[in-house]
Amino acid sequence: MKTLLYAIGPMLFDSLGVLVFAVLLAAGAGIVPAVVAGTVVAVAVIGYELVRGHRIAALQWISLASVLFTAAATLLTGDPRFVMAKPTIVYLIVGSVMLRRGWLNRYILPEQLALVGDVMDRFGMIWAGLMFVSAGLNLVVALFFTAWWPLFIGIFPLASKFGLFAVHIAVVHFIGQTRLRRRADGELQPLAAE
Repeated sequence: MKTLLYAIGPMLFDSLGVLVFAVLLAAGAGIVPAVVAGTVVAVAVIGYELVRGHRIAALQWISLASVLFTAAATLLTGDPRFVMAKPTIVYLIVGSVMLRRGWLNRYILPEQLALVGDVMDRFGMIWAGLMFVSAGLNLVVALFFTAWWPLFIGIFPLASKFGLFAVHIAVVHFIGQTRLRRRADGELQPLAAE
């Protein structure tokens, strides 16, 4: 439970702008108010982190840049297709960044990293795969099922991420506990030897 709470905080905080956008869009607030509110929240999250003196992760900068670009394009043209295409572009960029080893390290307690760091790296690749699948699905829904796009964007991205997140935490916890038991039984070498 401690690991879950440690990881879910940054995940929700990093996604706050997108969450606000999706909730407002699903609630029928309209594209422009949803874009403006999501943009304000995304900028506020980065500002809050900077004021606290925290390092801003690459994924946070990418998310903010994409929010600003698509928000400006949507507000200047009045064309909602910019907003509809944005998730595909963002998912492709984010998926590419997620291919880098160690990006998940900030979501795990430092003392657990030596025990399950290899598992976290494997899940980093699985997360990248989810982003690439999400990019393709978003594009298909935006182009061919446009009327369903607000429902899709309001449900699928969050549901798929929380689903994978739950599996990720459960698997990492199980493997970590198994390794600790094996280490206690003398089946595994100490952490330094791995």
